[in-house]
Amino acid sequence: MSLISRTCTLFSRDLLGLRSPMLCVAQRKISNLSEVGKLQALKLEGNYDTGQMFLHKVFGYRGVILFPWLARVYDRDMPTKTPSTRDRLMDTENPTLSTPIGGGVGKEVKGRTHTYYQVLIDGRDTPYITHRAQTESVTFLGNHSENTRNLYAIPGLDYVAHEDILPYTTAETNPLQHELFDKFLMYQEGKDPPFAAQDTLRAWQEKNHPWLELSDVHKETTENIRVTVIPFYMGFRQGENQQNNVYWWRYCIRLENLGEATVQLRERNWRIFSLSGTLETVRGRGVVGQEPVLSRDQPAFQYSSHVSLQAPSGHMWGTFRMEREDGYAFDCRIPPFSLESKQEDPNDPQIPGN
Repeated sequence: MSLISRTCTLFSRDLLGLRSPMLCVAQRKISNLSEVGKLQALKLEGNYDTGQMFLHKVFGYRGVILFPWLARVYDRDMPTKTPSTRDRLMDTENPTLSTPIGGGVGKEVKGRTHTYYQVLIDGRDTPYITHRAQTESVTFLGNHSENTRNLYAIPGLDYVAHEDILPYTTAETNPLQHELFDKFLMYQEGKDPPFAAQDTLRAWQEKNHPWLELSDVHKETTENIRVTVIPFYMGFRQGENQQNNVYWWRYCIRLENLGEATVQLRERNWRIFSLSGTLETVRGRGVVGQEPVLSRDQPAFQYSSHVSLQAPSGHMWGTFRMEREDGYAFDCRIPPFSLESKQEDPNDPQIPGN
């Protein structure tokens, strides 16, 4: 809870403890508070609706829900029993993920379905989200009818797990600053929530489904440091022949310190296996130019990066070298995850406003 009180919103502990019905936001100083709405009860069953305003429980920003995704979560911390061959053949709703070729932890993990939401981030809060390496955005490639494909980026889009949503209501008719808010949602008095999806949102979701879809989430905890990985297919750049195609993925990584001791990420060690038969090792200091500290005040850090393969599929796994204040160092496992390409629409992705 103290994490959010130090970021853009500077919420009080009464608010985050859900003891206060009034929601306030600080512009820059804690002495400058303004009311933005009232907290609502958490939804323990069912999904939140399109147009629901919320606070992010971990990162503290204001946002609005666009639509849900039903993801398969592979949690290596969950106790699992080895299923029989018959069980694996019969269970098509909850697939299993095995250890990739070339390494990783020898454990088969059963996927469980879980709801995530596509959301817009309030641009006013972005400068204060200090425990994220960059403004979250969706990136993908354009039409492959030309050798040079464009790289598209839509900033201020995020994916939020159901349990990270703190819903609230507001009397404002335009309560969020994002260029897509008015294009995707319209105010409807008397509706709950009062912001309904426009046709442009439905069309945009359908058109860009391959690049937006969140399908698999991977989690693993080592010595109280939990690593969550979400991979996204971006498309491919077409070479002179099919053998020269280069396929691209974006992967989002979130680290969370579940313990009391402060730790710092010092090094990364990746293993990248391609279906073409190559196995690459990547080592380096920190991640995206940073060596983030995970403490009780700021226990989480999130960043996105990209990887390319000369094959339509592959696997990644690895470790982060973590160091505590007393000098004790350990390797935090990054759960193995698949890189899978998808069937693409021959047309360009649809960018709202273009």
